Amino acid sequence: MSIASPKTSADRPARVLPAGLDQIIPADRCQQDAASQAAFESDGLTAFRSKPLAVVYPVTSEEVVAIVRWCASNGVPFVARGSGTSLSGGSVPVPGGIVIALNRLNQILRLDADDRYAVVQPGVINQHVTDAARPYGLHYAPDPSSQSICTIGGNVAFNSGGAHCLKYGMTSNHVIGIRGVLSDGQEIQLGGPTLETVGPDWTGLFCGSEGLFGIATEITLRLLPSAEAFHTVLVGYRSLEAAGDAVSAIIDSGLLPGAIEIMDALAIEAAEAAVACNYPPGAAAVLIVELEGPAEKLACEREELEAILQRTDPFAVHVAANSEERLSIWKGRKSAFSAVGRISPDFLVQDGVVPRSRLGEALKEIERISKASGIRVANVFHAGDGNLHPLILYNGSIDGQWERAEEVAAEILRMCIAMGGSITGEHGVGLEKKAFLPDMFDEPTMQLMKRIRQAMDPSLISNPDKMFPGDSTH
Repeated sequence: MSIASPKTSADRPARVLPAGLDQIIPADRCQQDAASQAAFESDGLTAFRSKPLAVVYPVTSEEVVAIVRWCASNGVPFVARGSGTSLSGGSVPVPGGIVIALNRLNQILRLDADDRYAVVQPGVINQHVTDAARPYGLHYAPDPSSQSICTIGGNVAFNSGGAHCLKYGMTSNHVIGIRGVLSDGQEIQLGGPTLETVGPDWTGLFCGSEGLFGIATEITLRLLPSAEAFHTVLVGYRSLEAAGDAVSAIIDSGLLPGAIEIMDALAIEAAEAAVACNYPPGAAAVLIVELEGPAEKLACEREELEAILQRTDPFAVHVAANSEERLSIWKGRKSAFSAVGRISPDFLVQDGVVPRSRLGEALKEIERISKASGIRVANVFHAGDGNLHPLILYNGSIDGQWERAEEVAAEILRMCIAMGGSITGEHGVGLEKKAFLPDMFDEPTMQLMKRIRQAMDPSLISNPDKMFPGDSTH
């Protein structure tokens, strides 16, 4: 079994858009021209492409609800989309369906500094939430690498994490309320502005559902106090396995850093070319460890961290002396995905999870897979929670390289499953990895998940063909 191969909808028969949509949304916000179709035919995983019947741009929650009801009445499948940064094909248009582009629903509707929550529309950029909360000494914790462009709606759909998920958790840990619309047009209110809820955690269920339940039109986010101080350390190692073992040593000590990240030599090379981040020359891997919290607490923890790191035999240790150096260290890490384009014409961004205790073993196995296949792999990890992001480098213009790259990706996913991990940590299943879902879950669990999905979307028009193998009615 391998990862799904690239596909396009170019050979599918054309379908005419049913009447009535123009009564809901003005013509200038309902586009069917070739340029608009091309702009939305893929997401961050460009191997999958499908041209939508139309792209519609609602500007209010009421318009979103009306469009979904029109889709339900006419049997038209839809996919909601924000910035399109999905890396699993999760926001690729559905053949014969429409894209509901939510970027214009980009308002922070309420920010309550006393009760520490914000109500935002789905098109709000992740970083903008923290920017708005900063004057009140607050921040929004989930920080994906794409946080300067990705939207909260997309973060909810894929339960995004980020570098600081080790300490603060995923998006689902910070979404406390959702107002939305199911695929039949029914409006829903899940949770609210308080952590105290009664009954099932419907909000948690909606997070990570990859758009298969419907569309969130307003999202209530938990805000946290900003850290008083940071202690950010960049550590160079002569081997990737040593960096992985250092992560286990830090976690086993009882320390809980805000973030622990690993980059290997190829990822470092790309980041240096892109942003000149000044990582240690000659490093096979670098480890970024960030402690955060009250200054008095950090004074003790930094000494403990220093002692642990010295036992892991690093060849370089650099402590950020100020906020500028801290941001420089993080700039290299945050740029890694896009920077790899400087050293390879094409690449796949994979996403899997292994138990932390087996991280060093996993890194060694990825090195073996890379050498055996002749396909280079640049490694970037949310190492603290075992979330791997191997970047698989290939040249799509060379016959057979895509197939070899996807087989490398498949081997890495099979390794994650065999080690007791997961096929995704935060990028979702989407189109790319749905064939692996039965390898991870037994048949009763698969059927349970499908029944939940069908209860939310009986007609299977809300982002169909994603996540579940063979789940296609269009």
